[in-house]
Amino acid sequence: MRLPRRQFLRVAAGAVALPATSRISSAQAYPARPITMVIGYAAGGPTDVVGRIVSSAMRASLGEPVVIENVAGANGTVGTGRVARAGSDGYTIEFGNWNTHVVNGAVYALTYDLIKDFEPIAPIAAGPCLIVANKNIPANNLKDLVAWLKANPDRATAGTAGVGGSMGQVGGVFFRNMTGTRFGFVPYRGAGPAMQDLVAGQIDLMFDIAGNSLPQVRAGTIKAIAVMANSRMAAASDIPTVDEGGLPSLYLSGWYAVFAPKRTPNAIITKLNAAVRHALADQGVEKQVAGLGLQIFSPDQQTPEALATLQKAEIEKWWPIIKAAGIKAE
Repeated sequence: MRLPRRQFLRVAAGAVALPATSRISSAQAYPARPITMVIGYAAGGPTDVVGRIVSSAMRASLGEPVVIENVAGANGTVGTGRVARAGSDGYTIEFGNWNTHVVNGAVYALTYDLIKDFEPIAPIAAGPCLIVANKNIPANNLKDLVAWLKANPDRATAGTAGVGGSMGQVGGVFFRNMTGTRFGFVPYRGAGPAMQDLVAGQIDLMFDIAGNSLPQVRAGTIKAIAVMANSRMAAASDIPTVDEGGLPSLYLSGWYAVFAPKRTPNAIITKLNAAVRHALADQGVEKQVAGLGLQIFSPDQQTPEALATLQKAEIEKWWPIIKAAGIKAE
């Protein structure tokens, strides 16, 4: 049976609109079940701790739990790859960081694209790297440390949390480039073991996240030389900046952020962004995050656009440094 032309056109138009209508309805109903937040590291590490604080607080505005799934391996690349291959329905997202969404692109042959295969949701918090030393080093400030290193080329050692682009290794290379000093790296299976040897005097330096170093600095077991930022930390206002030590622009901060797979609908990204903002506005969350030596991004920076800009700028800054130094995953 042939349909009249007008009726045929109405049916055809309805068929074309149906998938779009379905997608819109799905986004409006989102979320209708728990959301999985993938973290590319083992439970208990810095990324996992911050991710759990934020994910727990997101439930209040989403009405559904955000369940952490730890997918550790290859400095976060396994977990990030899992998210890149996930469906774009908003039920699998990632709590990533500076390593997973900047550094890994320069040191690994990834099966995904850090820019093209993800939708930015929101930046969470950032924390500057600290330059710390064992108590036996005859230097108490940045100027004296540089002088001591230049007077003793290739004798000092800096501990790193593994090889292949850890913050300690990248920060150390950046420091060497800026100061013209020479020292070696000693890789460890994590920042914890490296810190143990720094306290014991087995290594001389670390370029380390504040959350890992501050407890030892406060306990007096290691020296804090400088904060790799242009302003002092609220959590440790007595530690001078690299600017104050005569090395402006020697900045390195680790940061955390939430991403979704590419092609996740804008309506879902908007809901997830709102949930992150609501979580970060909670005073309890802010206090917990600050206790880890991190500072939450300001509300005007908590946007997908701001995260995209941050990631692009960081890739443009760090990839040339990493590649020139020949840092590779092992």
